[in-house]
Amino acid sequence: MLKLPVVNIQTEYHRTQNIGWLRAAVLGANDGIVSTASLILGVAAASTTQSAVLVAGVAGLVAGAMSMAAGEYVSVSSQSDTEQADIARERVELATDGERELAELAAIYVGRGLDADLAQQVALQLSAKDALGAHTRDELGISETVSANPLQAALVSALSFVVGAGLPLLTAWLTPYAYLTPVVAATSLLFLVFLGGLAAYTGGASIVKGIARVAFWGALAMACTAAVGWLFGVRA
Repeated sequence: MLKLPVVNIQTEYHRTQNIGWLRAAVLGANDGIVSTASLILGVAAASTTQSAVLVAGVAGLVAGAMSMAAGEYVSVSSQSDTEQADIARERVELATDGERELAELAAIYVGRGLDADLAQQVALQLSAKDALGAHTRDELGISETVSANPLQAALVSALSFVVGAGLPLLTAWLTPYAYLTPVVAATSLLFLVFLGGLAAYTGGASIVKGIARVAFWGALAMACTAAVGWLFGVRA
């Protein structure tokens, strides 16, 4: 008989454990850099003053952070409400029709490749330990890794947006107005390249693809906003 090695699953690390906060952090920081840099470039292209550019940037930072927090909280709360409703329904079904639910769980394992007898044994043992947990994980597809956490998503998104938005805003503050547009555009692209690479590395994905995605869309957003400012700006 094949003897399997003993593995301590409590200490084994998987990158999917980061997916909740990583998604919110990357989205917030990326949006902070792109939206604030684009706003700064758009206002600067309208031939205004550096103080007006900075005011617009700060306003964009505050509004964007609040928008990200509210949007993430509402969105993830809706997901969490749906998950809890499904779990409550499953709890009722287990209490009122346990045999049918057991057969349903066994059928899931058969569909995944187990023979009928083994699937029945697995379903019985898992149900004896934690029937609701087994159905939540294997029937509904809800696990601790992907479960919605509204407050975490809102806080991470808002904070990461502030950090991301602060980079082009600080650059605009420190750069002489005559060089503001090219310097903000170039440094913002560098920030996006770093962010895309870091996110891809953390998630175990292709670093080149991660960099290419954020750099392309960031450059496009800044170019479009600068064009709007140039077309509709007031010139002396």
